[in-house]
Amino acid sequence: MDGPGENEFKQCPICSETLMFDLLNAPVSIPSPFVNGHKVPCAFGIGSVHGPSFLGEWHDTELHVGITNSTGVVYNYTLSGLQRDEHGWEKCVCLQLVPPWREHLKHTWDKELEQFCSHSTWAPERFHEEREFGSCCYGFALAFINHIRTLEGKPSLSREEFTGTHILPRVKMISKYIRVYQEISQNGFYIANQMEM
Repeated sequence: MDGPGENEFKQCPICSETLMFDLLNAPVSIPSPFVNGHKVPCAFGIGSVHGPSFLGEWHDTELHVGITNSTGVVYNYTLSGLQRDEHGWEKCVCLQLVPPWREHLKHTWDKELEQFCSHSTWAPERFHEEREFGSCCYGFALAFINHIRTLEGKPSLSREEFTGTHILPRVKMISKYIRVYQEISQNGFYIANQMEM
């Protein structure tokens, strides 16, 4: 899709004032919330089979989540059982769970992840049973996070706690980013209301 012509936006589309800069020199930059999940070690990854634009809160699409090991392999629970993906998570949202200054935990993380994945709970034939209880990939990821928290002497997080604290804020940020991106792609500009500032 072609963008607006170079001279098309000499005036503000709202107040008709002459613009002091063109779109390419705009003073605002919004970093993309999407990252290559294979490059974020020891993280919780959120993706969609339909692509990153379907991660917004207004889409009625099923999100897919996984846990990365220290080398960026994404472990995720699907209808086929436990998967170890070395590609396919290049445009996702990640929550790094082991901060870089805790480098010594990466080996423990990998060892525990492999052991955790060997449990019969994550067998393909149990997928529909897990789905009935709302678990599936999210249940796998949160159960592993709580397993690590238990090893560190920390209390487990409920689904509501983890979702409200870590997932919903990111989904809202993604939604805003997608909305701004779509508006600029379609109109050549985005007008933020005062409530967003």
